[in-house]
Order: sequence, then C-alpha cells, then structure tokens
Amino acid sequence: MAIAADPLVDVRWLTANAGKPEVVIIDTRIQSTYSSSHIPGAVSSGYVKSGWRMFKNGVFGVFPDDPSKLAIHIGSLGIDSNTHVVLVAAGRSSADMAIAARVYWSFKVLGHDKVSILNGGMQAYQAELDAQGKPANPLVESATIAETKVFEFALRKDMLVNEEDVKSAQDRGVTLVDSRTSDQYLGVNRHKKAKASGTIPGAKNIPYTWLMVNGGGLFRSKNNMEVLYSAAGVPLNGEHIYFGNTGDLAAVGWFVSYEMFGNKKAKMYDGSVIAWTAKDLPVEQKIKITD
Repeated sequence: MAIAADPLVDVRWLTANAGKPEVVIIDTRIQSTYSSSHIPGAVSSGYVKSGWRMFKNGVFGVFPDDPSKLAIHIGSLGIDSNTHVVLVAAGRSSADMAIAARVYWSFKVLGHDKVSILNGGMQAYQAELDAQGKPANPLVESATIAETKVFEFALRKDMLVNEEDVKSAQDRGVTLVDSRTSDQYLGVNRHKKAKASGTIPGAKNIPYTWLMVNGGGLFRSKNNMEVLYSAAGVPLNGEHIYFGNTGDLAAVGWFVSYEMFGNKKAKMYDGSVIAWTAKDLPVEQKIKITD
C-alpha cells in the first residue's frame, strides 16, 4: 500500500503514520543521542559514521563512488523499494536540517523516491504538548532492531555533479547558488578545509540559514522563500547548481528548489568549495582579506 506523503511532513503526519509496516523512521543523530531517547520504532543511522559520505581525492563528505555498502546499510534498517522513509534530524538548527536534506538527496540519487523529511525534526516532535502541558508524543530508549531487507538501488548518475559539470554550466550561463553564509561567500572567512577564500565565479548567494525560520529547524513558507529568492536574484525555475563547503548546506537549497518549488532542473554539486579549491580552480573573492 502506497503512503501519501509530501517531501516535507509535519509531526501530525508522522504520528498518524508511525508504526505502519511500510514506513521506516530514520533518526540521523549520533548513536549516543539516539540511545538516550528517540521516536518509538525509529532506527538509528548516524550521519557521520553510517556511510552516507566518503573521502575522495582528499575531500570528505561526498557521495560514495560505489554505493553498494550504503545500500546494504539501508537494507539493514528494514528498508526496501516499497518502504516510505521519514528522515528525522535533531532540528535545533539549520545545520541539523542540512543533514536530513543531504540524506534525502542521497536517497533520490539512489533512485528511491519514497522519502520525506520531518519539518523541525526532533525539536518539533518534542515541542508538542497535550492539554495538561505535558509532552504529547512518546519517546523510548530501547533501540529498534529492524528486519534486514534487500535495498536495490538504481543510480541516477545525472544527479551527480563534478567540477567539469560546473565549468560547463558556467559557460552556458547556468545559475550557480552558493548556500554558505554570506561571510564565506564574500571571502571574508572560509572553511578550514577550503584552500582559498571566496566563491565559484558568477555564483549567487542564498545562505541556507535564510531558508529556515530564524535559522532553526523549521522550513519557511513557500511564499517567504520566494521573497528571499527574489532578493538574491535567483530565479525559481531553470537549471540551478547548488553548492556549499561540501554537500550538506547545499542540500537545503537544492531541496527547496527541487521539491518545494518543483524545479526538477535543480542539481547539487556535492564536492562543493572544498573539492573545487582542492583542484586550485578559480574563486571570486568579493572582499579582499589577506589574513
């Protein structure tokens, strides 16, 4: 039986569908946090150590060249092609939701479309109170042991963007969107693993924090996001390539464009600035800072 779900679901949807055999909730927090308390029935797949990312050419955080091991891990969570996956991040900040968006993108790359993000993550789940002012939604400590299934993937290679793809996009005038904070976009500061300050030449800037209410874990309304896109000079349609330091922050903008605006021409450059500068490719430093 197919589950009717949007890419972004709320706590009410989750509590109504949790426990159904065709729904698997993935808790993306670290194992120790999951073990202290989690949503009943949720399985643990900590983002850092579960194989969602790999080292490649000295860059950490990119989609694995061979996703077979990742597929085995996904199957161990009780997920197959008929499963609807709901991703739950901590939800305290925009960075938390970037993790959920990056795992969401990974499922799409693997050809699995039955996936949603819980808007606001655990923060939203725990914030709901009953009439007596007590937590409305239950939490448990005991780990969920899933029945292993076979997760068969069909890799969507067209969703994987490398440096040559970005350079080709530049030549064609494709909109590049830097999802990092404005100080990194302008070249004032940079990630410790980036070899140079600045952005990919020609890129626009929509900081991922803009897309969340007050930089927290709740996505803004579509109407408000349209205002932000307009202010940043980024069209709602057409080819887009989102990037960050690695693919985490970029996944937020990609998710908004691809799913909330329905722009299926939006893509994400997973290697992003760290991979770009590792190859000594040109950057645009809008504010010159030398120290």
